[in-house]
Amino acid sequence: MKFDTRCVALALGGVFAFGAVHAQGNAALDGIAKYREMLQDGNPAELFEMKGEELWKQKRGPKNASLEQCDLGKGPGVVKGVFVELPRYFKDTGRVQDLEMRLITCMETLQGFNGAEIAKTAFGKGEMANLTALTTYVATASKGMRFNLSQSHEQEKTMYEVGKRLFFARGGSHDFSCASCHGTDGGRIRLQDLPNLTKNPGDGVGFAAWPAYRVSNSQMWGMQLRLNDCYRQQRFPEPKFGSDATIALGVYMGVNAKTAESIVPAIKR
Repeated sequence: MKFDTRCVALALGGVFAFGAVHAQGNAALDGIAKYREMLQDGNPAELFEMKGEELWKQKRGPKNASLEQCDLGKGPGVVKGVFVELPRYFKDTGRVQDLEMRLITCMETLQGFNGAEIAKTAFGKGEMANLTALTTYVATASKGMRFNLSQSHEQEKTMYEVGKRLFFARGGSHDFSCASCHGTDGGRIRLQDLPNLTKNPGDGVGFAAWPAYRVSNSQMWGMQLRLNDCYRQQRFPEPKFGSDATIALGVYMGVNAKTAESIVPAIKR
């Protein structure tokens, strides 16, 4: 049996080329990981956390009151451990709320702010900017803790199922869904890992990494803004802040992230 040396050469060339591309890809990913590690030492999110703590204790609003009696699920004033159990059902509002919407409830009831007006404010402006800082402060208090969202109340179970359907619902001009990017293992776009959010993607990944500081635009993003931007990239209409759709998606991803460790505040590209 004779071997065609040209075929052997082509085959070997293909193997070497694949190896070179694979090595370059790994090198690029390693470089990104090192870049993030370097940035983490001076994460600007700490400034938002500090601002949030000041706002938590500061007497503000028409009622000139602080948020120190705000009940985020573990009793008035308790912040440690609440983030990794949200969204959850709250009896006083009769709704499932995430951290951002629960803080708006406290700003409304304790301080006298207009919650509806805050929800309509553009991201990064006015009280919405303050809300992002407060969210960062509260979420950071649970850093290193494990996610364990409740599914004991009927509304929590319903929100999970609604979130699951929304996650896989395709639409828009590109016929995309959340699952198009985050429904399988090993996804990647522009050297950016795309975690599989239909299950626990691992410690500090996906739901367990937001709020996060975005280096590319020098902004602090909470989960509501993260979801809005995902819908924008899918060419969907932008959801209203605190809508049932975004809360349901938060429940779905949060429940799936059970036992994942929170690294908030994270830093992103």
